[in-house]
Amino acid sequence: MAEQTRIVIVDDHPFVREGLKQLLAGQAEFVLSAEAATIEDAQAVIASEQPDVAVVDLALGNDDGIDLVRWIRSEHPDVRVLVLSMQDEALYAERLLRLGVSGYVMKNVASQDFLGALRKVARGQRHLSAAMSERLLSQVARGRMPVQDEDPVSALTERELEVFRLIGQGVSTREIAQQLSLSMKTVDAHRRHMREKLNLRSTSELIRYATQWVADQEDSNKVKH
Repeated sequence: MAEQTRIVIVDDHPFVREGLKQLLAGQAEFVLSAEAATIEDAQAVIASEQPDVAVVDLALGNDDGIDLVRWIRSEHPDVRVLVLSMQDEALYAERLLRLGVSGYVMKNVASQDFLGALRKVARGQRHLSAAMSERLLSQVARGRMPVQDEDPVSALTERELEVFRLIGQGVSTREIAQQLSLSMKTVDAHRRHMREKLNLRSTSELIRYATQWVADQEDSNKVKH
């Protein structure tokens, strides 16, 4: 029997973890080493189990899955990361590739598509949807594919990136708070942290920066169509 690929699942929804466990149970090439619902638990099981692949959700309750991705790439670089998320691939995949993930799959894909992505990542290959791959190739062709050091936005947390995107779309602080179920004080704190990370001196500079970033994202999306 060929050696099995050892998998760790990191997702804060028990229903999702159970579904993935059942899916993997029917595949002789994979074995579930452990599961976790928080970053702290994930760090513990990854350190002890040393899996081949970590399947990671971006939204882990109050934790930010991107922080876990950074930790894995720093502390356990041999562990390949496959992100499985409800978050829009167009918004996060490019950023996560620069952080070193091996693949990105949205949770609404068919089971066989997920397994196909997992097999590719297990073999040491990269996986993105066909649409996202085309987008990245278009950016490379136009000389616009940024590297990590050229993209300060990659330093933002998942929640900060959500706020940043809404700012760039012209959404007010009150509306952002309502959409994301946050207090206005929390939104203001995110804006302050973003200004610090992006080295911007004022809210107006942040708005201009975010507006241009959103426009660049929309331009990139248009290339696909």
